[in-house]
Amino acid sequence: MKAVLLAAGEGVRLMPITATRPKHLIKVAGKPILQFCLEAVKNAGITETIVVTHYMGDAIRQYFGNGGKLGLRISYLVQPEVLGTGNAASVAEPFVEDEFVLVYGDLLFGADAVKNVLQSYVSGETAAVMGVVQVDKPESYGVVELAEGKKVKRIIEKPTAGKAPSNLANAGVYVFSTSVFDMIKKTKASVRGEWELTDAITLLAKQDKTVLASEISKDDWFDVGRPWDLLDANNWALKRMEHRVLGSVEQGAHLIGPVSVAETARIRSGAYIEGPALIDEECDVGPNCFIRSGTSLGKKVRVGNACEIKNSIIMDYTHVGHLSYVGDSILGKHCNLGAGTITANYRLDAGSIKMMVKDQLVNTGRRKLGAVLGDNVKTGIKSLFMPGVKVGVNSWVGPNFMVERDLPANSMAFLKQNWELREKKL
Repeated sequence: MKAVLLAAGEGVRLMPITATRPKHLIKVAGKPILQFCLEAVKNAGITETIVVTHYMGDAIRQYFGNGGKLGLRISYLVQPEVLGTGNAASVAEPFVEDEFVLVYGDLLFGADAVKNVLQSYVSGETAAVMGVVQVDKPESYGVVELAEGKKVKRIIEKPTAGKAPSNLANAGVYVFSTSVFDMIKKTKASVRGEWELTDAITLLAKQDKTVLASEISKDDWFDVGRPWDLLDANNWALKRMEHRVLGSVEQGAHLIGPVSVAETARIRSGAYIEGPALIDEECDVGPNCFIRSGTSLGKKVRVGNACEIKNSIIMDYTHVGHLSYVGDSILGKHCNLGAGTITANYRLDAGSIKMMVKDQLVNTGRRKLGAVLGDNVKTGIKSLFMPGVKVGVNSWVGPNFMVERDLPANSMAFLKQNWELREKKL
């Protein structure tokens, strides 16, 4: 049996992080999102995989190669245009001979998620099995309506609040017979001009084919749709990983709880690190700084003296200058924060923080949320970011400047200062 992983989408809602990488390569707890999917497939006993790409597909191909490092055989296909999950699945039809697993490659899965769905599939008797997961807000997902037992009747995309037929969301893990390809050809484009896999599943059910729902534990599944979801996903992954301290930890440094320190990392004296946390290869942390729980430091990250970092993702090669505070934030690669840079993460009125997502102001529902910086952002000393702001890639923020609204890519923001010089009279 083969597995098909869909990894074609751009991840627009995760801008500016996805301006320079596909969503599938965003790392949480030091590992790309797509790798969690591949490892779950391997844990189900499947070693031959097909990854369907489009946006920055070369980056995905370069990162995973032929899959040998993961014990897999990976081949790649290109979806010419992003025209929905049904269209993406159909790209793999010539390369799939019999039943197969299909996984959305932009979700996080625990090791047993794919295995549990696969166990419900019976060759020759079942047309499809789809993973479902219980969610708190079904109106935000594709919701599964069940007939008798575990049979799927239909899938309703983002039903009106309070009118969902269940709280079981489509989990993005399936096992299909090849009959699904015939159903995809019979579906019509949605209002967005896309062919959806869920419509093909509904057609299978309407033709009295056996389509079963297999529930995945909520602990084994995580949806990453918006920037702040990455912080929760990072915590989810940090709590599940095996932690080891391999690098150099100087006398006087304190590691509390589950903390991973890579072999080539250095923790200087006076550093205080609370787990779960990850300090990746060639990081240089301290002296005298505070790394709080839920933080992942990427490769070659430098955290200077007297800094505090809390519940944040700091990507590779970024430098957090001394006397800085980074809270509940995401910093892209190659950022450089000047001394005293502050990311505010809490409103004075203690209200929920809002963030712009796809040109719409969205209430995140979070009381703590800092800034999201794309790659190659540079700040001057004592720059300040208000809660929920985003800065596009390759931008500069000048000394003493307060960022109170989003800044576009390739921009420079400086404080215009009025001053006067007078002669001192003795």
